[in-house]
Amino acid sequence: MNYYEKELLALKRSARYRTREIIDEEVVDFGSNDYLGLAERGKLHQEACKRLEPYKSHAPKASLLVGGYHPVHQAFETALCKRNGFEAGVVVGSGFNANIALIEALVRKNDILLIDAAYHASGMLAANIGGIEKAVFAHNDMEALEALLKKHHDKKRRIVAVEGIYSMEGDMVPYEVFELCEKYDAILIVDEAHSSGVVGERLNGVYDHYNVKIAPNHIKMGTLGKAYGSFGAYILASEHIVTYLLNRAKPLIYATAPSLYDVALAHASLEYIQSERANLRAQIKRRQAIVKRFFGYETAGLILPIAVGENEKVLRIKERLLQEGYFIGAIRTPTVPKAILRIIARLGESENAFVRLLERIQREL
Repeated sequence: MNYYEKELLALKRSARYRTREIIDEEVVDFGSNDYLGLAERGKLHQEACKRLEPYKSHAPKASLLVGGYHPVHQAFETALCKRNGFEAGVVVGSGFNANIALIEALVRKNDILLIDAAYHASGMLAANIGGIEKAVFAHNDMEALEALLKKHHDKKRRIVAVEGIYSMEGDMVPYEVFELCEKYDAILIVDEAHSSGVVGERLNGVYDHYNVKIAPNHIKMGTLGKAYGSFGAYILASEHIVTYLLNRAKPLIYATAPSLYDVALAHASLEYIQSERANLRAQIKRRQAIVKRFFGYETAGLILPIAVGENEKVLRIKERLLQEGYFIGAIRTPTVPKAILRIIARLGESENAFVRLLERIQREL
């Protein structure tokens, strides 16, 4: 029985049907989130394996709280806290699970979640869990956020959720969000999935970029599957909040602890980024300058969204470019309001290849 045949046909008719695809490794990749090209650095893989050699086990075997916590996890958390200026941290299986953990655990009875309209789907899913009171404010609209903070002054806690750099829009959260959360004593979650490793003097993300002094109401979530070239995620916060999450966040309590290899690989990447940050920052600035030359503006990070408007058209462009040896993203509704080409100016490919791609895209528009 084809239980969902009608639904699948409807998705095909609207050009919203999705399939998995294996991308040829010879294709020029400007579509993945491997911002710094670290997923292709063999030396980091070798370093990760070397970090695991002293240990009897190469897998966590259990959840963090019933024997799965490992020195590899602890060492990475300590390094992240030191680099980012936070008191405490915890590794998580994925960025998706990290958002579920944060929002589902932190927003209690008589609290309210104030969430940016462009926040990642994982956060929106968590916000719809039964019993969570939420209000969505227009993307990056700090006046709207302040109005909500004032309106809900009677709540026990107000939790604000924003992204450092937004995954589809490519723009950065305004500095005002830190000021507003301090002014109104709100807990602030910043999802740094697309900003950590890409912006800031030390490439630590928007806290670093804005030179924010870390406060007890600050929470930073980041992923390991993007700039760090691995898989997994982390949450950084005060000792108090991390302790609370370990006692209430279901993705931390009931899921197997993150892969030791992935954490060791991310730790090697973290050290590489810090040792090479001047060179990496220079490369990022050159990519941003290329975008400005072609489109007249500088991207906040390495995400270049190009408006196309129609699902069918964006898919046609993507397929033509793939046949010519370029892999890019084709993002369709309802993920975005109108279909876009999503180009990642990743450092894993040459600047000349990036220029050739943008020249080719301009002929399609």
